[in-house]
Amino acid sequence: MLAVLIATALVFTLTNGLHDASSVVATMISSRAASPKQAVLLASFSGLLGVVFGGNQVADTVSKIIRISPGTDLMHILTAAILGAIIWNIFTWRIGLPSSSTHALIGGLIGAAWIFQGPGSILWGGTELMAGSHQLVGIVKVVAALLFSPVLGFAIAFVIQKISNLLLRNAKVTIKKQLNRMQWLVAAALAFSHGSNDSQKITGLISLALISAGVVKTETVPVAIKLMVGVVMFMGTAFGGWRIMKTLGYRIYDLRSIHSLNSMLSSGTSILLSTFTGAPVSTTHVVVGGIMGVGAADEFRMVNWNIGREIVTAWFITMPCSAAAAALIYTIINWRVL
Repeated sequence: MLAVLIATALVFTLTNGLHDASSVVATMISSRAASPKQAVLLASFSGLLGVVFGGNQVADTVSKIIRISPGTDLMHILTAAILGAIIWNIFTWRIGLPSSSTHALIGGLIGAAWIFQGPGSILWGGTELMAGSHQLVGIVKVVAALLFSPVLGFAIAFVIQKISNLLLRNAKVTIKKQLNRMQWLVAAALAFSHGSNDSQKITGLISLALISAGVVKTETVPVAIKLMVGVVMFMGTAFGGWRIMKTLGYRIYDLRSIHSLNSMLSSGTSILLSTFTGAPVSTTHVVVGGIMGVGAADEFRMVNWNIGREIVTAWFITMPCSAAAAALIYTIINWRVL
């Protein structure tokens, strides 16, 4: 069962690479700062470094969302949760909808745990919040981060773009070369932040499974697991989620070099701040917030706000859909076992 769970987790990591890693390089490609091959290789390598050196704060948050003792039931729940997230990731990837792998995974955990032992098996965080806790925990922390991080990315991008317009109002056209070079550094930092945040969601669950199977005794994620997840995410990035890349790079706003640079800078800042606080976020949604931020700062009416509405819709349906899929899968697994 442990082998099945780890294999399932790696498949999810591959779809995560297809989904969110494509958003990391979308603006860089659309602004022609790099070719698709160059951008994907840069994101893949930088993301791998983020997986290995990004810490364990997010993994700790995700691994404590469900309150179920280690054992066979926990293994079944984790497997069903990840499978539910995979189904949703593949569906949205096929239609080119920039949805959140994080939403999907959290929804899967909720659905599988709920069908097993009811809502009491989930750390919602509402009781702790009402009790005046100084720290957000559980689902409350996850939802707050998922909603706040794109808004933060939008706000930072809007401010940076306004400042850039002021400072570069008399700049020559040749400055585009310098901006494109800077994009390589900022894209590497964004890919690193993506790898450090997104990978921890799945390494946390694998670590939980290893504890459940008695392989390890501490919640610290083994380096070998980080490397394995990093390599698979590298592969997912290298394959490229071209449908989502086109949506982000071309359908939201007509991006130029300065827009791409500022949107990536704001996205990377938002994701790194979330990672340091242990909050799992959606790289895709943060990047969308950054793109809309630079577009709104320049030409508000030229932003394709319909894409924003599609993504907001995805926010509301991803967790319920992946939860339902995971609940159904857990029921089938449990029935087969019995």
